Amino acid sequence: MAMNPMEQFEVKPIVPLHIGPYDVSFTNQSLFMCLVVALVTLFLTLAMSRRRLVPSRTQSMAEISYEFVAGMINSTMGEEGLVFFPFIFALFMFVLLSNFLGLFPGAFTVTSQIVVTFALTLFVMLTVVVVGFARHGLGFLKLFVPKAPFILLILLVPIEIISFLTRLVSLSVRLFANMLAGHTMLAVFASFVVALGAASAILKPLAIAPMLMIVFIGALEMLVAFLQAYVFAILTCIYLNEALHLHENH
Repeated sequence: MAMNPMEQFEVKPIVPLHIGPYDVSFTNQSLFMCLVVALVTLFLTLAMSRRRLVPSRTQSMAEISYEFVAGMINSTMGEEGLVFFPFIFALFMFVLLSNFLGLFPGAFTVTSQIVVTFALTLFVMLTVVVVGFARHGLGFLKLFVPKAPFILLILLVPIEIISFLTRLVSLSVRLFANMLAGHTMLAVFASFVVALGAASAILKPLAIAPMLMIVFIGALEMLVAFLQAYVFAILTCIYLNEALHLHENH
C-alpha cells in the first residue's frame, strides 16, 4: 500500500472527550505539545541545577540559548526590551523544539498545524496591542498614522491597518507552510524508497537516489527548523519594538 504523505499531519484523539457539542479530546497534537513543554523544562532545569565555573555541555547549550535570545532582543529593542525576555525565550524554545521533534520518525510536528501557529501568532499580536496601549494609551493608534502629508493619510492609514492585521496571517502561515512542505517532501521520498525497495531486483538500486535526497532534505529541514524559530522570535521582537517606540525608529 502506498504511503500517504499527509497522514503524518492528521490529528487523532487519544482520550476522546466531549463537553456538549464541543470536542475537547486529548489528541496526539496535545500530547506532543505537552512533551515539548516538558522537554524544554527538563533540559533547562537539569542544565542549570549544577552550575559550574567550567560549564558542562548541557550547561553550555542552555547558556548559548539564553545569550542568543538576549542578543536578539537587545539588537532589536535595546536593553529596555529585556523585560520581554521570558516571553520571547519561551516562544523561541517552544517553536524550535517542536520543529526539531517533528523530524523524528513517528513524531507529530506541532508547528505543521495552522491552528497552533495561528494561536501563537494571535497571542503575540495581542501582547503587542496590550503593550502598546499600556505604554502610550490611545497614542498607540499613532502607529497607524505615518509621517506624511495629510492628503496621503487617507490612503496610508487603511494600508497601515491592513498591514498590521495581515501579520496574523503572514507570521502563522510562514511557519506552518515551511514545516508542512518540508515534512511532506521527506514522506514522499521515503515512499519512493519503500516502493523501489519492494520492487524487482533491477529496480532496487534506484532506491539509492531518493535515499540520498532524504539525507539532503533532512539536513536542510534541520536548518529550516532553526531558521523558522529564529524568524518567529525576531519578528515578535520587531513588533514589540514598534509597540514600545511607535515611529521613533522608522
